[in-house]
Amino acid sequence: MTNIIRRDPFFEPTSLQERLHELFSRPFGFDVTGFEPPMTSANFVPPVNIFEDEHSIMLQAEIPGVSLEDLKITLENNVLTLTGERKFKEEEKKENFYRLERRFGKFTRSFNLPVSVDPEKVNAVFENGVLDIRLAKREEFKPKQITIGVTKPSAVGAKAGKAA
Repeated sequence: MTNIIRRDPFFEPTSLQERLHELFSRPFGFDVTGFEPPMTSANFVPPVNIFEDEHSIMLQAEIPGVSLEDLKITLENNVLTLTGERKFKEEEKKENFYRLERRFGKFTRSFNLPVSVDPEKVNAVFENGVLDIRLAKREEFKPKQITIGVTKPSAVGAKAGKAA
């Protein structure tokens, strides 16, 4: 029977023993020893996307299983910080797990924003396990269009050039 193992490049085995086990026990892409190292060695770290348009910086974080009561968002000195916890439900602890790949625990993620934002103009929406945060850029950092006027050289400047 073939097992399908989901690999996450950000949570590779951290110990030398686990790395050697991977090297020697999976020569053909599957586990020949019957032993699999634990896949839940790291805490939950929500993945995020950060992008911008001309008016705002947007952050989207995937945080399924995190309740709104366990989530905190702070903005200080242009650093946005998400703090929360995805809890392991007590009733699930009574079950006999064959595999436990979902990560649980407390998390904190901080992001230096690329431009200064207005802390009074922040909007956050939490729906279907996705947190969307929109931070308005300060006026001085919004792109401005400058019109350049074209003028003809003055007659005074032209006469001065001939005299020299």
